[in-house]
Amino acid sequence: MIVAGIGCKKGVAAHDIRAALDAALAAHGLSSASLSALATAKFKHAETAITETAHALRLPVLLVDNAALTAVSLRTLTHSHHSQSVTGTPSLSETAALAAAGQHARLLGPRVVVGGVTCAIAIDGGRS
Repeated sequence: MIVAGIGCKKGVAAHDIRAALDAALAAHGLSSASLSALATAKFKHAETAITETAHALRLPVLLVDNAALTAVSLRTLTHSHHSQSVTGTPSLSETAALAAAGQHARLLGPRVVVGGVTCAIAIDGGRS
């Protein structure tokens, strides 16, 4: 399973989500066809740009609760003071990707930032 975790400012457009997603995938030599899902925090459920992007890619959006985000916080590669104060995690995109990809997931690298969107890619422990 390969999951793209998404963090964003309120009200971003779907093309902004897609730009960050494409940049993160390119950084790891992947295409959107390799993705199993997009993931974000439950409190982002109303961000239509995330659901629009997932729909366009025919992917599910996995909404991760705060407990699951907190549980993987020590495994992030990025530690943003802004993210910590706003979301309670050192990186929303990284924690969402890790939590959604499974117990033994690992990040392929630090999050990518494009405008008001962050994206991180996590892979489950069963993939190399």
